[in-house]
Amino acid sequence: MSQTGSLMGFVHRRRRGAELFLLVLALAVGIGAYAAVGLGVEGAVPTDLVGYGGWLTGLIVAAHVTVRIVAPYADPVLLPLVAALNGLGLAVIHRLDLTYEALGEDQHTFARQQLTWMTLGVVLFIGALFLLRDHRVLQRFTYTAGLIGILLLVLPFLPVIGNKINGARIWINVAGFSFQPGEVAKVMLVIAFSGYLVLHRDALALAGRRVVFVDLPRGRDLGPIMAMFGVSMMILVLQNDLGSSLLFFGLFLAMLYVSTERAGWLVVGGLLFGAGALAAYTFVGNVQNRFDIWLHPMDYYPGVSYQPVEALFGMGWGGLIGRGLGNGFPERVPFAYSDFILATIGEELGLTAVMAIIVCYGLIVERALRIALISRDGFGKLLAVGLGSIVALQVFVVIGGVTGLIPLTGLTTPFLSYGGSSLVANWVIIALLLRISDQARRPAPRLEPADDASDDSETTQVVKLR
Repeated sequence: MSQTGSLMGFVHRRRRGAELFLLVLALAVGIGAYAAVGLGVEGAVPTDLVGYGGWLTGLIVAAHVTVRIVAPYADPVLLPLVAALNGLGLAVIHRLDLTYEALGEDQHTFARQQLTWMTLGVVLFIGALFLLRDHRVLQRFTYTAGLIGILLLVLPFLPVIGNKINGARIWINVAGFSFQPGEVAKVMLVIAFSGYLVLHRDALALAGRRVVFVDLPRGRDLGPIMAMFGVSMMILVLQNDLGSSLLFFGLFLAMLYVSTERAGWLVVGGLLFGAGALAAYTFVGNVQNRFDIWLHPMDYYPGVSYQPVEALFGMGWGGLIGRGLGNGFPERVPFAYSDFILATIGEELGLTAVMAIIVCYGLIVERALRIALISRDGFGKLLAVGLGSIVALQVFVVIGGVTGLIPLTGLTTPFLSYGGSSLVANWVIIALLLRISDQARRPAPRLEPADDASDDSETTQVVKLR
């Protein structure tokens, strides 16, 4: 067989058996970590291990069966990676729940709530795959998705439902439930960016003035990036949310560069980012405080820098292989179950586990970019790039903040951290990636002459799809 034929045969394989094998390993990670938490904290296997393991297995099996039925050619690696990360995150959150309960605090139901949110996320994952049979349908809703995304970002400013938590006004309260609409907004904006850039990338790719071997974009084409820069600055100033501001602007810049292949956009985006960062540091007190804490953490310890410094102490104590689940003191770090869950893992499972988690995230991004490469339509390519960029940027910002590489931003670690809105949105992102990959890997329909079409016919030959 030729190299091309061999490649086509590889692309068209369903690989559901490989996915099932990887899912078994992923479940072993999640359920095994849950059992290890019970042994480490209480000295015994958790009494609800069978019920918990059965529920987790049921969710993952339901997701796998759905992929088998409605997306048989989808990427076989994405779902196992997500299952492993989500299962490990549940176990670590449960470990913290046990400690909080032993200390007499009321915060001891985070793992149960996270499992509920995971259930909702898997239900939406299944629903998205069943209802969305062709991702190209989303291109029809380019401007509608953009409008919905902007409205979701505005919701926290509304009276009554808007809620400010930990200094950031990014939450809404509805019927007693807190929700972060920005998590849904990022998916809507990726759809909007993809549809817009598919239609206008030829104009945006035109070169303007050449400066130092780089073709800068034309002045008339700067409107979209300036508008997105304005939105990101609005999020920073009005919502006091540095992480989301970086995420949305970086997302649009990455998709703009991929769609146009013009390095000039990176130059313009970098200049805008630098100017915005300088202005934010000068005029926004919260941003200035975060930078000062980042540059001189020990000068503010044990005051406002208590959280990041304690996280660094814990990860340093954990060393290469960690202290073991239940044998550390991650509860010393505020919000160890959400923003700083990676510090908890670093303390109790060590640098080895942290590196393994980073590799898992890297594989998710790599599979998203691979899906973009083999996608047969421009909208699908940009949509996959955008969804992969969300994961890449969010992981970089979160892990960079926890490890002291960049200032803290307050975003959650995808699939690991406690947080319902983030978990649900990320499960939908994986569903969209699987839908695009199924369309890309599916064999193209064969065209064959109809049985009743004569070879010597002078009319247009009739073909039928098989």
